[in-house]
Amino acid sequence: MNSLRVGLVQQRCDDNRADNIARSIDGIREAHARGAQLVVLQELHCGRYFCQTEDSRCFDLAESIPGPATATFGSIARDLGVIIVTSIFERRAPGLYHNTAVVLEADGTIAGRYRKMHIPDDPGYYEKFYFTPGDLGFTPITTSLGRLGVLVCWDQWYPEAARLMAMAGAELLIYPTAIGYDPRDSVEEQSRQREAWMIIQRSHAVANGIPVVSVNRVGFEPDPSGVGAGARFWGNSFVAGCQGELLAVAGTEEEQVLVVELDRRRSEDVRRIWPYLRDRRIDAYSDLTLRYRD
Repeated sequence: MNSLRVGLVQQRCDDNRADNIARSIDGIREAHARGAQLVVLQELHCGRYFCQTEDSRCFDLAESIPGPATATFGSIARDLGVIIVTSIFERRAPGLYHNTAVVLEADGTIAGRYRKMHIPDDPGYYEKFYFTPGDLGFTPITTSLGRLGVLVCWDQWYPEAARLMAMAGAELLIYPTAIGYDPRDSVEEQSRQREAWMIIQRSHAVANGIPVVSVNRVGFEPDPSGVGAGARFWGNSFVAGCQGELLAVAGTEEEQVLVVELDRRRSEDVRRIWPYLRDRRIDAYSDLTLRYRD
């Protein structure tokens, strides 16, 4: 099979968990109806992005894996015969939580999980309060459609994460995401941030010769504390090909489902003429394990 049809579900989220899940499922069904074999959902799509503030009550939103969300989306995966990448606030143990992507096979079983490795702590993104850094490493998840290099949001800024996934045999990189700008930022600054976000991920496609699938949420979500101005998530979910070419891009304001056909042979062809993995100077990279070179 030389082609793979991938669906991306870009959606708004509110405080109604059932409504959010229903919108995710509607998006999955639409993508499937349009031929998608693999459907990717955005980061923490079952609720609002609660990390705008530090509030211990939000830990009540977490759930086990397996748990209610994996049961719900596993059932949809089985009914439709599609692979689904979902995103869950994982309760691993009392006081131990992760931001976790789960891959559900087409038969509804859990193919694997990835726990977010890079955890931000910035105004409006207080994730270190909630999430323990992942401990599963950068390991692709093997499925009936190939090996998926699943990463999460803040991971997308780190070329090391993308490279290690590619070196482990990932056939594409997948980033469930929740990123937006402060509404008080100038239009120019908002544009710079959004463009930087796309450029860095497209560069991972180029450097590794594999496609990138990035799914972001959309819409305004207020700061529940009333202190901040809230976050306006900029959507722009996209798929980039093996040379960084944009194959599809969603809008910045609306919910949207994209379906993109990927040529699975293209990675082989591109890597033969741009053999970055061959020419890496692995004998000279030991300092990459340092925090900084003084």
